[in-house]
Amino acid sequence: MAPVKLPTVQIVVMTHRPYAMPADPLYLPLQIGAAGQPDLGFWRDDTGNNLSSLNPYYSELTGLYWAWQNLSADYVGLVHYRRYFAGRANFVANGKRHKILSRDEVTALLKTADVILPRQRYYGESLHRHYAHTTYSEPLNLTGEIIRTRYPAYAREFEQLKHRQRAHMLNLLVMKKDLLDQYCTWLFAILGELQKRLDVTQYNPFHARLFGRIGELLLDVWLRTNRIKYREVKIVNLEPVNYLRKLGYYLRSRLTGRKYQASC
Repeated sequence: MAPVKLPTVQIVVMTHRPYAMPADPLYLPLQIGAAGQPDLGFWRDDTGNNLSSLNPYYSELTGLYWAWQNLSADYVGLVHYRRYFAGRANFVANGKRHKILSRDEVTALLKTADVILPRQRYYGESLHRHYAHTTYSEPLNLTGEIIRTRYPAYAREFEQLKHRQRAHMLNLLVMKKDLLDQYCTWLFAILGELQKRLDVTQYNPFHARLFGRIGELLLDVWLRTNRIKYREVKIVNLEPVNYLRKLGYYLRSRLTGRKYQASC
């Protein structure tokens, strides 16, 4: 009897600075926004087919694009250098032991679903309203126009952004490669058209990273329209998260109309 071929899995760990990386070859460290930057000793997103030079606008989506274009594993995933999917595998970083997904856990999860995602984040107001409170709404409105005219099958779920209060954020995922091909073909076509219609020079460096933020919202639009089955997994943060500061920034933005000026 021929041996059973196990599916291959590759999870890209996106980083823009030196950082501890898991020893397990399941995880592939990738320097994003690498174009013109000193080498960190990791894989770089300015190799192969890439959008590395657009990282100031696309943020971690240059890592997604690189993974889509250059990896051939059966399942491809993305995590951040300081954010991982929780699991049972040991990983020591910043002097602390963390538990992250192992290869066996990923394989088991993907036997019952097509995608692994973080748990949904709750905003207490519609996603569209939250976006408008914290950043400039023109890019999101233009995205809606593009979807209604070019991808009308997705218009209904896009309109639900004005009602839904939960979303899978952070652009973290593990997905079957054939689905990733479909998702990225759709996503980057929309973002490419948005880039043609929008003058990003009107925004400061923080707000210019708008394509990454819109990508976060479009993931659920694509998943829900295509009825893709997913499993949610808790996120492990390797660095402390100041939730009180986040809440303070948000309340100030909502009450005063002042947009965010930095990540919080």
